[in-house]
Amino acid sequence: MQNLVTVFGGSGFVGTQAVRYLAKAGWRVRVAVRNPNLAYKMRLLGDVGQIDVVQANLRNGPSIERALEGATASLNLVGVGYEAGRQGFQAVHVMGARNVAEAARAMGLSRIVQMSALGADAESPSKYLRTKAEGEAAVREIYPDAVVARPSIVFGTGDGFFNKFAGMAQISPVLPLIGGGQTRFQPVFVGDLGQALAHMVVTDAAAGQTYELGGPSVFTFKELMERILAETGQRRLLLPIPFPVAALLGKVGDVMSAVVPPPVTSDQVDALRSDNVVSGRYPGLAELGLSPTSLEAILPTYLYAYRKGGQYADQDAREMEAGRA
Repeated sequence: MQNLVTVFGGSGFVGTQAVRYLAKAGWRVRVAVRNPNLAYKMRLLGDVGQIDVVQANLRNGPSIERALEGATASLNLVGVGYEAGRQGFQAVHVMGARNVAEAARAMGLSRIVQMSALGADAESPSKYLRTKAEGEAAVREIYPDAVVARPSIVFGTGDGFFNKFAGMAQISPVLPLIGGGQTRFQPVFVGDLGQALAHMVVTDAAAGQTYELGGPSVFTFKELMERILAETGQRRLLLPIPFPVAALLGKVGDVMSAVVPPPVTSDQVDALRSDNVVSGRYPGLAELGLSPTSLEAILPTYLYAYRKGGQYADQDAREMEAGRA
């Protein structure tokens, strides 16, 4: 089926944007997810019949093959931020990526795109980043012309970084600065990332490329915490925590991860030992014809939910001042 792309993990935070832009480009999209009943709204992102939702699990070969049947391209967005049960880094980032690539090769797909992460490195102290690099290598072993996308932390409505710390600030008098808060990040807007991934699928020139995707500005972890507090109107202590102490807190998070999403894991502490910014050695958004969206332009559009008074907080403050006058 010409111009049909299968998007694994397509109902998630990033996947929703990628599917939207692929549909705008005129492609038919098959969204492959573990639980299709939770992804029924995906069909609303395109024209009638343009987007379908199917069940697939990257640990199950036959389900991958069914999801890829008749497709000409594949986009794999499946990843986990921490290990829990069978959803381990090795199983998802390496074996899952390999399973998709092997099935795609056997079924004759012409394009495969693998989402990795900025900082992916086989020598990283972080298992998350090591397995991301191993996943890239596994895919490229099967598809030398596969496209690899390495985004920095991603921001936008529903993100897992800014919402997490904004929520933490609502209940805690302290926000931790792991390693002193000097790790640098280059946050990329989820809309830009989704559009970039769509370009990688549809553009022949992307074949074999590795793209590092970051936003227009670099921030330290401390600066990001300060910006969150400014947007939410919170006053909280920013407490520097040395890496050895943070590692102990991460071990507590490791235990918690079996039951609830942890505030931090030991592997996430290890990842914070390295900056998360583009190296300049690979193409990025500019080479895809995209201009990065600034953090300042987007954060206020959703972090208002954490302010006292919500989106009307500023208006209420102005009215109170007017009343005093």
